[in-house]
Formats: sequence, structure tokens, C-alpha cells
Amino acid sequence: MTPAGRLAARLAAGWRRLRDSLPAILQITVTASAAYAFARFVVGHDQPLIAAIVAITALGFVRDARPVRVLETVVAMTLGIALAEVLLLGFGQGVLQFAVALALTLAVARLVSANAAFAIAAAVQCTLVMLVPAPEGGPFVRTIDAAVGGAFALAATAIIPRDPRRASMREGRRLIGEHVAVLGEIAEALRSGSTDLAGRALSRARATQPLVENWTASVDSGLAVARISPLVRGSRFDLERQRVMLAGLDLATRNLRIIARRIEWVLRDGRPRPEVADVHARIAVAFGLLSDSLRDVSQQPVARQAFSEITRHLDPVAILPDGPVGDRNTITALRPYLIDLLTSTGLELDAARSLLPSD
Repeated sequence: MTPAGRLAARLAAGWRRLRDSLPAILQITVTASAAYAFARFVVGHDQPLIAAIVAITALGFVRDARPVRVLETVVAMTLGIALAEVLLLGFGQGVLQFAVALALTLAVARLVSANAAFAIAAAVQCTLVMLVPAPEGGPFVRTIDAAVGGAFALAATAIIPRDPRRASMREGRRLIGEHVAVLGEIAEALRSGSTDLAGRALSRARATQPLVENWTASVDSGLAVARISPLVRGSRFDLERQRVMLAGLDLATRNLRIIARRIEWVLRDGRPRPEVADVHARIAVAFGLLSDSLRDVSQQPVARQAFSEITRHLDPVAILPDGPVGDRNTITALRPYLIDLLTSTGLELDAARSLLPSD
């Protein structure tokens, strides 16, 4: 790629990142400002910096915006602040006192939670308390500010939640798009007999697991938010449907790696296999319907029908009547993949298996 092309790609990626982050930016800005204003004008603290910091950190730009994750972050930060204020009250400020407070905070945080981020969040707040001059108002002012910021962050997950359906749908389309891309590269490799293309497809298939994990986090987070927020409760139907789709596509993604590995091995003789390529290309086309069904539920039975037609004709002997056993096995390897794709459309497993042609 040329330097201009790389720059354009970076700008495009940055724009997508900004666009996707706009709901989070709005939520964080409103929540942090409200927490600061409440601590400043209602509670009466002169410099409630901690209230805003806790609200910002607890919400963040993380994919997992579940209330339990927000609560965990709030608890970690409040714990670090409270421990530091106790030590500060007893022993005063200084390098030695800071070292002792930091070590103690990290030790307690690791004892309380297995999450490494929990300990780091507590340690950062401990550092702020120990090294930044204390505001006026007496002891534990910053602990109160932390509680205010945490309360506003938790309230924000219900009152001004991010759109869980939109976020999870975006992650689902990324995973589906990667299946389409891998299948397209496999089909091209099979038509040309290129082991290089097959190798690239295999590498791409092996890199799909983070996409599965991202979608899983988005769906789980979305359902957790939808259960407590009346504003997005209507998203539960689509999110539950995505959970079913994700379960099938998780298994299908694992099978995709097996398929790509088998194709890469078979193509080491350099011989084109256009019949096998056509099957992979048809599956890629059907994936487009599955992607559409994320947004439009009426497309789900259409996608199921498309995968069903491919499955019914997935007979290695019929597709490759004169083909060697190794080539026929590439067709056989597609069978569990298609079954997983059918279950992702909501079809029962036994019903999906019944569509396979008899051996």
C-alpha cells in the first residue's frame, strides 16, 4: 500500500472510531459534568476533582459497559482513595508514606479481586490522594467525591445508556464480514491453485477469535444494560436473537479455521479446483443475507433458506464425481460448518442435520 493509501486508511479508521464512540463521549461528558456539579454545588466541596475522575474512568470507552463492570471499577477506585486517606490521616504525606500506601492498596486490591485492572484503578486513585494536596473540607472529602462520581456513573448506565443493539450489531457484522472475506480468499485460491492465497486465507481465519470475543462482550453487556434501563428495554429481543446467532457463528468460526487449513494443505499440489471454489463462493453470498438479518429479522428465514439449499446439495460424490478422496474431503469438511450456520439462523440442530444428503 502506498503512503497515501495508508494515510487514507488511517483517516477512515479514525473516523469510524470517532463515529462509533459518539454515544460514549456523550454519556461520559454528561455524567462527569453532573457528578462534578453535584459534589461542588450540592455537597459543597470546593474542588471535587475525584468525582469527575471516577465517573470518567468507571464508564470509559470499554466495549463491556455492564453495570457490574462499572460497579467493580467504582469500588476499586473508592477503595484506593479510602485507604490512602486513612494512611494520610495517620502518617501524613511523604515519599515513604506514599510507597507504603501504594503497596498496601495494591495488596488489598489483589486480595479482593482477580481483575488486574481493579488493582491498577485503586492504585491510581491512591496516588492522586497521596501526592496531590488535599482540598479543604476535612478528612475523607475525596472518598465522598468518589462515591458521588460512582453513583452518577452507575445511574448513567440506566438513564443515558449507550445503544446496546447498535454496538453489538456492529461487532456481529465485523465477524460475518470476516467470514465472507476468508471464504472469498479460499474460493480465489481454489480457482487459481495458489498456495499463497490459501495461506493468507488461513492466517486471516486464525485471527478471527478476537472478533468472536468482541461480539460476545457487546451482546452480554447490551443485555445487562437492557434489563435495567427502560430506555433500551426494547432492544432485548434483538440482543437475544443475536445471542443465538453468535452461538452458531462461534462454532462456525472454529470450523472455518479447520476448513482453511485443509484447503491450504490440499492446494500444495498447485492444481485448481473450481467446483470446490464455487461451493465456498455460494456460502459467502448466503452470508450477505445473514448480515442483513442482524438489522432486519425478516431476512433471517431467507438466510436460513439459502444455507439450507447449499446444505441439501453438499454431496462430495455429486460435486466431484471423478475427484480424489482428498478433494471430496474438502466438501465433507463444509458439512459441520453449514450446520453451525443453520443453527445461527435459529434452526434446531437436529433439523439442520436432517438437511444433509445421505451418504
